[in-house]
Amino acid sequence: MEARLKLRNTKSILFKAIVIFFAFLVTIPLIVVLLFIIKQGAMQINWHFLTNVPVPEGEKGGGIANAIVGSFLIITVASVISIPIGILTGIYLSENPGTKLSYFTGLCVDILQGVPSIIIGIVVYFWLVKPLGFSGYSGSIALAIMMLPIVIRSTEQTLLLLPPSLKEAALALGVPYHMVILKVILPCGFAGISSGIILSIARIIGETAPLLFTAFGDNHLNLNMGKAMESIPRLIYTYATSAYEEQINMAWGASFILLMIVLFLNLFTKFITKKWNIQF
Repeated sequence: MEARLKLRNTKSILFKAIVIFFAFLVTIPLIVVLLFIIKQGAMQINWHFLTNVPVPEGEKGGGIANAIVGSFLIITVASVISIPIGILTGIYLSENPGTKLSYFTGLCVDILQGVPSIIIGIVVYFWLVKPLGFSGYSGSIALAIMMLPIVIRSTEQTLLLLPPSLKEAALALGVPYHMVILKVILPCGFAGISSGIILSIARIIGETAPLLFTAFGDNHLNLNMGKAMESIPRLIYTYATSAYEEQINMAWGASFILLMIVLFLNLFTKFITKKWNIQF
């Protein structure tokens, strides 16, 4: 009996050691990427780099202010488009889980989530760019399409986790159905829905392929969304393949900024999710 117990404890310790080893192994690529980009890009960051536009090829100096502003505007418009549609669709799926429309809608959402970003960029290119030209709006629409599945599923799953008694109590008090959704259900699921929105923004902020076909890029500081507009991912792609050392260094600096933004958004999402899980 004692020998059998020792064998079980030995197996348990061995299995735990294997799990810890592979868990640590998974973190190595992330640590290597973080350290390499921090090493290459952090030294490029200064006030001039953040507040100036690129200079002509071969000249020293310049910055990525046009890409920072462009990315902010494109993602803001994409969020304005996708968040209301995603939340409303998520509400419908959570409130009507057994209907044929909700089944086919959920199926379309799952398929859309698996569509490669470059395909979405090509489709938007033929829809908008060919007839109207490159613009920040076309880039925003492409990114909004990519955001939708994450916002929809996070809203749906969050609302399904809420206890049915919340809605039943409000309806029993005579509150109209639409007010129950707006005043009871959505506020209770705010943290979970917010985490899904932030996660979707972190998902699209580094996308390059759709913007190559839609927003295209501009070396000037452009606030007009109706024209071609620069973004951080496209700038990195362009400058990383440049023959000039100065532009390659700018690509490293832009990569560092983009990495820090994505890292912050993911950590913030984890914080919100953890807090929301504790509440429930």
